[in-house]
Amino acid sequence: MAKNALSCAVSAGALAIMLAGAPAVAQTAEPVAATAQDASADAPQEEAGSADEIVVTGFRGSLNKAIELKRESIGFRDSIVAEDIGKFPEANVADSLQRIPGVILSRDGASNEGQRISIRGLGSEFTVTTINGAPVRTTSATNVGGSSRDFNYDVFPSELFGRVDVYKTPQANLEEGGIGGNVDLQTPRPFDSEGRVIRYTAQANYNTQSKQWRPRGSLLLSDTWGNFGALFGVAYAQNVNERSGFQSTGGGTSGYNSSALGRRPYYAPAPAANTSGPFNFELNLDSPLANFSGLTRAQIENAYLPRFYRVFASNNERERLGFVGSLQYKSDRFEASIDGIYSDLTDQTDEFTFGVPVRNSRTVAGSTSAPGTGTNSGLIPLDVHLDQYNNLYGTFGNTSLLTESFYRDSHTKFKYGIVRAAYDVTDTMKLSAQANLSESTAVYSENRIVSNIYGITTTFDPSDNITYPTISSPVDFTNPANYRAPSLGFAINDEFDREKTARAVLDWKPVDTGDQMLALKLGGSYVSTTKRVQRQDGSSIAATRAIPQGGTFASNPTGVFANMDPYVQFGALANGGNSGYPSQFATFSREFVMDVLDANAANRAATPALNQAFTAEEIVKSAFFETSFKIPVGGHALRGNFGIRFSDTKTQIHNYQTAPGGGFVPAEREGGYTNLLPSASLAFDITPKLVLRGSAGQTITRGSLATIAAGTRVPNIFNPAVTVGNPDLRPQLATTFDAALEWYFAPGGLVSGGVFQKNIVDRPFSVVERVPFGTLGLPSNLFNCSSLGSGACPPALGGSTIDPNFLFDRTITVNQNELKLKGLELAYQQNFTFLPKPFDGLGITSSFTLIDQEGDDFVLRNGDRIAMQGVPDYTYSVTAFYEKGPFSIRGSYNYRAKTGQNSTNTGNDQVPYLAPQGFLDGTVSYKINDLFELRVDALNITNENVYFYYENPTQPDGNGLSRRDNSFFNGTTISFGIRGRF
Repeated sequence: MAKNALSCAVSAGALAIMLAGAPAVAQTAEPVAATAQDASADAPQEEAGSADEIVVTGFRGSLNKAIELKRESIGFRDSIVAEDIGKFPEANVADSLQRIPGVILSRDGASNEGQRISIRGLGSEFTVTTINGAPVRTTSATNVGGSSRDFNYDVFPSELFGRVDVYKTPQANLEEGGIGGNVDLQTPRPFDSEGRVIRYTAQANYNTQSKQWRPRGSLLLSDTWGNFGALFGVAYAQNVNERSGFQSTGGGTSGYNSSALGRRPYYAPAPAANTSGPFNFELNLDSPLANFSGLTRAQIENAYLPRFYRVFASNNERERLGFVGSLQYKSDRFEASIDGIYSDLTDQTDEFTFGVPVRNSRTVAGSTSAPGTGTNSGLIPLDVHLDQYNNLYGTFGNTSLLTESFYRDSHTKFKYGIVRAAYDVTDTMKLSAQANLSESTAVYSENRIVSNIYGITTTFDPSDNITYPTISSPVDFTNPANYRAPSLGFAINDEFDREKTARAVLDWKPVDTGDQMLALKLGGSYVSTTKRVQRQDGSSIAATRAIPQGGTFASNPTGVFANMDPYVQFGALANGGNSGYPSQFATFSREFVMDVLDANAANRAATPALNQAFTAEEIVKSAFFETSFKIPVGGHALRGNFGIRFSDTKTQIHNYQTAPGGGFVPAEREGGYTNLLPSASLAFDITPKLVLRGSAGQTITRGSLATIAAGTRVPNIFNPAVTVGNPDLRPQLATTFDAALEWYFAPGGLVSGGVFQKNIVDRPFSVVERVPFGTLGLPSNLFNCSSLGSGACPPALGGSTIDPNFLFDRTITVNQNELKLKGLELAYQQNFTFLPKPFDGLGITSSFTLIDQEGDDFVLRNGDRIAMQGVPDYTYSVTAFYEKGPFSIRGSYNYRAKTGQNSTNTGNDQVPYLAPQGFLDGTVSYKINDLFELRVDALNITNENVYFYYENPTQPDGNGLSRRDNSFFNGTTISFGIRGRF
């Protein structure tokens, strides 16, 4: 598939060159401006700059400015530029970035917005994000508590930024840490547009699944007086997004398993780690009721079932408030500014799941008791079938239904301030310095009630609709009286990030004659990063809360269900046209969880989980030297940049370790390392329009602080597994090579092709040991006893205490693996001004990236190795636009191929993939005058089905059609409104 895609891309590039050839002769070589003959006299996007020059503005102007920045750079840099001050092209900065070759966007499904980016297939943790050159970190929504190095772009309204630069190759003056690349967000300043500017937007957001309207608006004020200027902006937005579909595991790597594998932990001797599949279960094939439906016993035993087959639905209400401010002084030799950002993001998510739990459905052999009572003998096949991918489905007896009412709330506050100054000491020497402080405080609570219907017959059938399958039973799903055994799972996560940075640079340009240039750059930086993570579980405290029916949640389980609503809180769910998909079932209300049980107050009263709480400070001191030059070679300009960066990293960790007698004691660890990172780039102007570019260098990406600093983490309370931190974990080191040929054939026109290679060593590798629970020093209440399998919590210990000899998987991350990425990038952009009117307003910008990976093989149980592509084979982006007179329309389609998620075999030979995704977004606007412009923006126009799936390399291709997880539809978000400038 990748080769076919590459062939298509090359053909498209050749076609682009053919299309560009004729008009290039007729057009001026000026990089940004077009001639009067090429422009429409009445086009508001093309405002007169002089009698014989038309300055291109609007979206086309934004693209032209970005191309000029790319053309003049020495290394590999791409940019997104605001159409005007306070007028970013897309509603979300991350949405804009996906138009850059090699940049892949990850959308937050709960909100339908762009959240994180990856560059050239490497995860978001491989990208360093800075604001005005200062490193920053912030997280949001369900990511809070993960303590990664990711940066969540959805925290910020796009109105807060004026430009974004993406550096794909290392440079000595850039902060190290981004093997994927560096992204610099730049805030607007008063002198970006001299004089007074007042810009506003007023919109209404609508989501097609929630069918809810919410407001969005912004106001930016900027003015300059002589050498002084001030800018202030505010942006506010709300939206309600609904998602629904099917969930089989809960979103991890639990995947699918067979009874033959899943039953192994029930028997002695215990199996080796990662040989029994991702969860335990056993079908009861010896029941007198069992009916094999023409299948053999072996076929049924070795067929696959998911951990759950259940309905999933959520409704997310998002509110975001952002401020940006700048005070600036600017003279001929001295410039200084004080810039600040504040953002406040709140998400309130009501989430419900309902379906059949397969995992841990067998505890005691020979029993016919109802599931969930501790003596269940497993699901009984009554009328079952196999699909072509060896998945088992149909009607089963002795099943249970499990429903969860989740109430998730997250709140992120981000504060940023920077003081910058630059002074031209002489005409050839400049001294600049800046100091920055930023803080991100994020809180995420996840509170749920679980309840069950036991001992029933259930039918699960995905053959009609995979995302909206049939889940049916003779019992009434909406009758609270049918439910039993309520339990609580409450928790709140806190994540705090603080960055203190300082940077000083001396630039000296001793030679600059136009044809020749020599520049030297000497600088240093100081970056202090503090991360604090804490988790509190208030489940046991909330269980003692009084309920209106008398008693407490724990003492009166029957009374608890009197607080159950027969229906889903936000209304009937979409069913995809399958009436067998449960559109309604009983749930608990937000009021009962958050007010009656006072979930978050209970969480705050709980003792923090010391096993995974930590504070880590990372101090990085760096020095760098760069030399840049421009010399004529055979009448053509050769531009170059050589540099070296030295960084010294010190890490101070404060966490908790298990004590010999049990419990936890404070612990301190220190770590550190140094890196010497060279880099070099060359750009040769073969002609004024044709540039050959090359780059080589080294850079690093530091490991997740959770992997480094945490004590003993519990990834999933339902699984007998923990992970432990490794303070000695080294950063990954990459040696990178890039080369590209770029043809700037016309104003706003570009055809380019490039190749890259990244050789990454010291990759993290998970080592799994099977150890007795008693050696971990953890309390039993951190796990769900009934889900751990037979013998975990024996009656002799009260049924809620884990046997100290019960075996757990303990995972530690070490430096071991290597990874090599090779890729091809193609880009094509053109304004079709050579077409006859009215088609001369058309244009296109597009890119294609092909990636090949070596390393991180998936190893099958028989020892065979599968080259699992942990990055997408290819991605592409196409944006077509039309700007003519007052009318503008554009559509962007961004696609990425399937992406491997984890190369660790959990024992079932199932390779987890994120399915291919393609998102179509669009904008339509009509400019009445400078004061009023009507505008409609739409995200996810086609309502893309987003899902994971598991593929067995030993079976037929196509498992994405049936072996699914987290298969959701998120709806289309549309914004209607006006904007303008005074």
